[in-house]
Amino acid sequence: MMTPDRTRKAAGTGGATLLALWPLALGMVLFALAPAVLNQGLVFLAGLVLVNIVFAQAWNLLFAYAGLLSFGQAMFFAVGAYTMAAGPQQLGGGPFLGWLLIATLLGALAAIIFGLVALRRSGGIYFAVLTLAFAELVHVIITKTDWLGRNDGLVGITRPVIDLGVITIDLTRGDAYYYAMILGCGLASAALWWAGHGVLGRSFRAIRQDPVRAAFLGLDVDRHRLIAFAISGAASAFAGAMFAPWTQIVTPELAHWSQSTRPVLYALLGGAGSFWGPAVGAILFGAVEYATRTMHGIADITTGLMLLAVVLAIPGGVMGLVMKLRGRAAARSTATPSPASGRPQEQTP
Repeated sequence: MMTPDRTRKAAGTGGATLLALWPLALGMVLFALAPAVLNQGLVFLAGLVLVNIVFAQAWNLLFAYAGLLSFGQAMFFAVGAYTMAAGPQQLGGGPFLGWLLIATLLGALAAIIFGLVALRRSGGIYFAVLTLAFAELVHVIITKTDWLGRNDGLVGITRPVIDLGVITIDLTRGDAYYYAMILGCGLASAALWWAGHGVLGRSFRAIRQDPVRAAFLGLDVDRHRLIAFAISGAASAFAGAMFAPWTQIVTPELAHWSQSTRPVLYALLGGAGSFWGPAVGAILFGAVEYATRTMHGIADITTGLMLLAVVLAIPGGVMGLVMKLRGRAAARSTATPSPASGRPQEQTP
């Protein structure tokens, strides 16, 4: 039975957690308003941004918290997308939530298998190169597999109808699946926040800062790195599974190395030092892509140059700049004496 002190402490921790998630709540409300104020093309883009936010936060959990640089995160995204696309088509359907769970678990399983090989044999840049090699292996396997559509991919992926027994939720009509994506991606983002800010997250940060000291203090470094890799892989696969019914097509390009660069760019643009930085980067990147969509042939160059300029001008990303400005404002307010404190004190007789 919990003592009153422990009960108050738990309630205070829960309240602080809810308060810390206010950016997520605000973002979900703003995304929910999109169908009311934007056209269908922009709503489709907003759905892609939702998926990219989870994809970027999953990569950043691995990089900013556990100190592992992955250049092959696209393989987990592709595992989730192809599981959601090929599973129902090859096996004659099945519940959407069941396939979503299977896709997420397969992403975690793939990360564990690759992690057991890569994490125990290498670190640093060698680990990054190994993940890139594994992703290219997955890309080649997809292009050589008939039931995955080879180079043509899979088309005609239908949006689901969820039958909960007492109620049926039809996600094929209107913007229903878009709202389901807001809910699903919001829950995934909250889960990643919890993983990065709980006891597990503190262990990840301790290992990132000094793995030798963390091991001396009793942390199993390899096991915690494998857990971080599994969580990141599962969240990336979840994003891929939500992506497939939204676009209704999956191609081998989802496992290509260029797809693996996307979460890196989102984090650099938004700021890898903040949990919400990759989300900001994914939103800004989506806006830049939309603004340059008519620049045929030079859109990629323009986007790349803009990102290069931002990264060079703001090394900490957008969120890094915001925190820097807030720090300066706080320091200025502390250094400036208030009228009351600056007034000469009256001599008491």
